[in-house]
Amino acid sequence: MRILAETGLVNYVPIAIALSMAVAFAIVNIGGSALLGPRREGDIKGDTYESGMSAIGTARKRFNVRFFVVAMTFLLFDVEVIFLYPWAVAYAQLEPQSPMSGLFLARILFFIGTSVAAYVYAWRKGVFRWD
Repeated sequence: MRILAETGLVNYVPIAIALSMAVAFAIVNIGGSALLGPRREGDIKGDTYESGMSAIGTARKRFNVRFFVVAMTFLLFDVEVIFLYPWAVAYAQLEPQSPMSGLFLARILFFIGTSVAAYVYAWRKGVFRWD
């Protein structure tokens, strides 16, 4: 424990404990369900379940690429919001006329500008048209 305190690793002990507890929990649950769970096989058990309805057609149907581009656009703005919160907290703690505040503002404006450019590109390509 002395070596941990000298190197500063003592701060990571709670994280290591939490991770080891999570891994142990997963192993116990997976192992327990494999040992204690039912092992019945059959046609109905192996059939595709789709919200209580019988499956119609094949699952190998092609989707338009627009669905994936819309999903990626959503993720783009979702990640942007995740990055805006820590930036806003750090920006609020800067001095109003410091050179760092201008640099912080320029960086986030570049980040938002590239995100808007990606959105405009998708818009111009007709991704959001549901013909």
